[in-house]
Parts: sequence; structure tokens; C-alpha cells
Amino acid sequence: MAPADRIAPASHGRFVVVQPLRRKLCAGCRRGPLAMLVLEDAAPRCLDCADLGHLVFLPRGDTALTRRAREESGLSAVVVRFNRRKGRYERQGVLVEEAALARAEDRCLADAEARRRRRIRDARRRAAQDVRFAAAFAAEILRLFPGCPEDRAHGIAAHASLRGSGRVGRSAAGRALTEGAVVSAVVASVRHLDTSYDRLLMSGLPRYEARRQIAADVEARLRSWRDEPRRPGGRSEDRATPAASR
Repeated sequence: MAPADRIAPASHGRFVVVQPLRRKLCAGCRRGPLAMLVLEDAAPRCLDCADLGHLVFLPRGDTALTRRAREESGLSAVVVRFNRRKGRYERQGVLVEEAALARAEDRCLADAEARRRRRIRDARRRAAQDVRFAAAFAAEILRLFPGCPEDRAHGIAAHASLRGSGRVGRSAAGRALTEGAVVSAVVASVRHLDTSYDRLLMSGLPRYEARRQIAADVEARLRSWRDEPRRPGGRSEDRATPAASR
């Protein structure tokens, strides 16, 4: 049984409740199927039998409200559900006392405008950081591949460094502008936009075999970008546009 299934209090004094994927009955009162349960000695218990039935569910999504509701509540529990695809438990929200939730909502209403302005400032700051980072990433591409057209380099950088994308530009190596990360971003763009790789995948060819077949084409393009001087104006003659670059 995974640790997230246990009702044992965590170090911060809060409990864990599970939203089950399969139909479960309470081992105590036999009610069910249970929307939420607690495991005690490997047996499912409903919230009432676990003495958590008086709590109300607050779904995840509003960070300020969740934090304040947990601060106001004398008893709270984290609600999780198992994600089969990712193979891990993920938070779905919290259980808190109803009166605590009401107090938290009042606190959030009182400073809603201030928090809205702060979110706007933070978004602008992050956007400025992203622009500077994408420019630095593009500059590093052009340093390593002086023959790469400037608009293509900026397209690759914008795609690779998109915040929240999980792409190579957002990795630790990418943020450090390591040569390996930058080259990986360029290779990915060339593979998808300058070879038959996507068509081979759509034909049903396994990924590793498709990569093997287009490896020479990728290397030829990279070699030409390494060896050629940058063209005046930097306009790309490739079929790709920056918005489509990978």
C-alpha cells in the first residue's frame, strides 16, 4: 500500500484522505461506494467513521484560499487520488472545517484587489524574464551555429524555452545554457522541420528507426549551420516558421 493511503498524521499534523479509483465500502458501517476514504489498518473507512465527516472539501486551484483555510482550520486533511498514467498520487484539494473556510473566504475577499495587482506584476516580471532568456538562448544557438538564420534561431529558442512546457530550455541544463541543451533544441527543430521524420512516424515506423533513417540529414544540416557564416539580415529560407519551430 502506498504511503499516501495511510491516515497517519504527517509531520505537519494533517491527515491524508484518498479518492479511490475503484468502488469501496466502509469496513465499519458498510456504507458505500465511498467518494473519499481513510485507510486504517489496511481497511477503508468512511470519513464519518474516521471522525472527519464534519469537514468540507475545498478543491485545489485557489492557492491563497487553500492556504488560509488550512491556517484557520484546527483539523484538516489533504485529499489525493492515484494517477495511473503517472504512477503517483496527486493532490485534489483539502478537507477543512466549514467555519474555517468561511473565515478564509472573508480574508481573501478583503484583499482580492491587492492580490490581483500582485499577480499582474508577477506575470509582467515573468514575461520580461522569459523574453530575456529566449534572447540569450537564441544568441547561444547563433554562437554554436553561425549559419543558422536568425529568425529560425529565435523560433527554436522561443519553442524550447516556453515556460511550463517541460522542454529542454526549461530544464536545469537549458536554463544554464549548456551546449548540450542548446544543441538538443536545435536537433529537435531540424528533425521535425527539415527531414521526413514526422512522416515516418505517421507511417507507423518506430521512433528509434525513424531517427536512424534521418540521422544523416540532421547531421548534414547541423554541419552546414556550423560551417556557414551568418547571412546578412538573418532571414530564413527554410520552410519552417518560428511559430512552428521545435
